[in-house]
Amino acid sequence: MPNDSTPALIREEYGPVPGGVPDEAHRPHVLRVGPADASTVLVLLGGREGSAGVFRPAARHLAAEVPGLQVWAVDRREQTLSDLSGFDLEPDEARRYYLDGEYRAQTAETAPDAGEWGLAVLLDDIRDTVRAASDGGRRDVVLGGHSLGAAEALLYAAWDFDGHPGHRDLVGLVAVDGGVHHAFSGAGFSFELSLEQAKGWLQQTKSGGYFENASSTGAGFGELPELAALWFQLAALHAVKDPDGASELAAVAPEPYRTAEALTNRGFFGHLVDAAMHHPGFTLTTGRPDGDGGWTDDGPTPLDRAAEAFAGTRPGAWVWYTLNRLMIDLVASIDYTSDGDLAQLLGLRVLHGKDVALPLYAAQSGFSRGTVGQAAAKVVAESRIGTFELHTDESLSHQDLLLATPERNVLLRTLPAFLAGITAAGGEAR
Repeated sequence: MPNDSTPALIREEYGPVPGGVPDEAHRPHVLRVGPADASTVLVLLGGREGSAGVFRPAARHLAAEVPGLQVWAVDRREQTLSDLSGFDLEPDEARRYYLDGEYRAQTAETAPDAGEWGLAVLLDDIRDTVRAASDGGRRDVVLGGHSLGAAEALLYAAWDFDGHPGHRDLVGLVAVDGGVHHAFSGAGFSFELSLEQAKGWLQQTKSGGYFENASSTGAGFGELPELAALWFQLAALHAVKDPDGASELAAVAPEPYRTAEALTNRGFFGHLVDAAMHHPGFTLTTGRPDGDGGWTDDGPTPLDRAAEAFAGTRPGAWVWYTLNRLMIDLVASIDYTSDGDLAQLLGLRVLHGKDVALPLYAAQSGFSRGTVGQAAAKVVAESRIGTFELHTDESLSHQDLLLATPERNVLLRTLPAFLAGITAAGGEAR
């Protein structure tokens, strides 16, 4: 539904992807932002924890800046497992619902199909989304993503869909602070997987280990997979609904986030996203404590802009359940090829990377210390890509690229021109 804060000419709708999975309970959803008669659609994929709602501010800006563009932000099928219903309650009720464990948690027993949701399933879902966006070939589709979503977009282009290369469905690619070819190595994330390790990881999933909890444990929230996403959204909801109220969350927060200072709800949310420095994937450059328990904005991402993005439920901004089966495949595909026994074991079909000839846009923050750009350049060097743009702002964090204001956001300053060029070229071809 349209949002009151959305510019009048920018339509917003959220719903399931047409076609695809027969069971709507597990059908991917999309947030559509922009005119229904657009000639070009930018389809965006979230990262490991990122859901469609985190793209809303960027999608609004891009749709307003680029004539003839609509933006689709994708909620992967695993987001249907998240119980976001409590965030429709008042903050105190939501706090009790989640922190008292009343919400619907997921396990292998409650979500028995999720153990097989690997890369092939995801890319089939994305293809359904791309086809729906294309509207029978009447619209051009650019595919992009943030973080691991950037890797998924590139893998789609190289994937073999029963003899059909994915890149033939697209007119461009966008990689935001992520990619293949060990793009995250500069951030300290090394993805190496031997055949034996893959077999062991697969066995873990077959034994019921469907969901990984690295985000929750790495950010200091606990062992349950959903805890990191739950805490960030809960804190954001309180900051939006009662920014100056005394924070009840601060007193019961996990140990890494406790402070002797009494905080407001807004102050606690600022502390939470600022204090997550040991998990840089969550960090925002918003500002600093104001000395009275609140928060002063002096960074590229206003705290309230982030809170509004994180607090929403339709769509939400965070994925609760990251799939082990998908992570196995993504790690195994990091070299952008399906050569060898590992690909055969996992059924990977990354066969067309060298044939990709689409324009490629890449943006990087300080998160990877330059390896995102190096990885993108390697994709270009080993393919038929002729048009390549790389834009960098090392002062921004991984999440700032999505949420910083346009005037201080290298992505939002440079991506519109890239997309406008594709849209204009498509119009001339039509």
